[in-house]
Amino acid sequence: MRQIDVALATGIDQKTLSNYETGKTNPDSVSIIRLADFFEVSADYLLGRETDSVKAVQKIEQHLQRIQDELLSVEKQLKKI
Repeated sequence: MRQIDVALATGIDQKTLSNYETGKTNPDSVSIIRLADFFEVSADYLLGRETDSVKAVQKIEQHLQRIQDELLSVEKQLKKI
């Protein structure tokens, strides 16, 4: 993904994003929130305090929901027997 795309989507200047990436400066709390929202991850994930991204957790939750739905369906079929 290009910095310009992130800059346009978040309202954070491209040069500022470059400085974050190179470690010249650190993002303030508002920028962290904007970046976390844009990338659909938690602020803790961006800060390296958490290893699972929000997307990964949501994907697991969706998978578990499908398994639960399938088990309920099997249960209904067994009751008919």
